[in-house]
Amino acid sequence: MSSFTEDEREEKLRHLMDVYGDGLKRLCCVYLRDLGLAEDAVQETFIKAYDHIDELLAGEIESAKAWLMRIAVNTCKDTLRSSWMRHIDRRQEIEALPLSIASCPEEKLALTQAIMALPPKLREIVLLYYYQDMSLRTCANVLGISAPTATRRLQQAQKKLRIQLEERG
Repeated sequence: MSSFTEDEREEKLRHLMDVYGDGLKRLCCVYLRDLGLAEDAVQETFIKAYDHIDELLAGEIESAKAWLMRIAVNTCKDTLRSSWMRHIDRRQEIEALPLSIASCPEEKLALTQAIMALPPKLREIVLLYYYQDMSLRTCANVLGISAPTATRRLQQAQKKLRIQLEERG
């Protein structure tokens, strides 16, 4: 039985939603390339977080942000692996992404499109490192990989992005 009240749990969840909700939505949207799926993934992320919120309240979880990002990335991976997702055309138009991502100068738009074209393992490290301002060590923890693997993936992503952007002019 938990030593925390329902009010304490709900207050902590509200706080997490206020602080991290927008960032999780951006992460999921770029990861899944679909605003509706991203919103569903964020909801699922917070449901999963609430199921284990006592651990966070008890101080067993070091970083709430890293913890939520890991849940969100895993939720996105689960969504992409689901059988019905294999039958959906996920080539999302950039205009359909949230305004905070789509309404940007031409160079930023090209970069966003190049990031979306990366393989998932490279895209996720870029999203966490650059868009969520996480250290490589935290990114590795969120993704469940070693720090050297995170570094290698980021370097591979940077190389691919550089090539793609040079080809576009």
